[in-house]
Amino acid sequence: MSTAKKAPAGNRPRSARGNAIPGCALTAALAAIGGRWKLFVVYRLADGPLHFAALRRSLPDVSAKVLAEQLRELQADGLVSRERTGPVPAVVQYALTPRGLSVLPVAEEIRRWGAAHQAACAIAPPDVGVDARAICGVTSPSLHALPALSFRAR
Repeated sequence: MSTAKKAPAGNRPRSARGNAIPGCALTAALAAIGGRWKLFVVYRLADGPLHFAALRRSLPDVSAKVLAEQLRELQADGLVSRERTGPVPAVVQYALTPRGLSVLPVAEEIRRWGAAHQAACAIAPPDVGVDARAICGVTSPSLHALPALSFRAR
């Protein structure tokens, strides 16, 4: 029988999560940034490194447990770095990595799309059979080559 102790689960390095659809770049991207709070964390860290308590205060609706999980996942995906700044109990600073910084333009486009979507839906709720791209003001010719996205009454 071995007398070696196992490290607590929180102390083991995490590996990046597997892709749900192997080879699909979209599911890989959604796995990396698709958590409920991940883009909020990325936005908060865009201004510079923050410690856990500061992140928690800036996101009052997220629990400490969920924030810690989201930070661990972002760290495993290489988007966030975690650095201890002193002896135990150390203040831990979280910062965006270069890969994490590359997510900022994507996050900004998602925010802009969301703002346009909110405005469009508040002004003119979709009728049965209305193309969702037209409601949200999508004008890209390549997107209009896709089949129409319709809102259907249930």
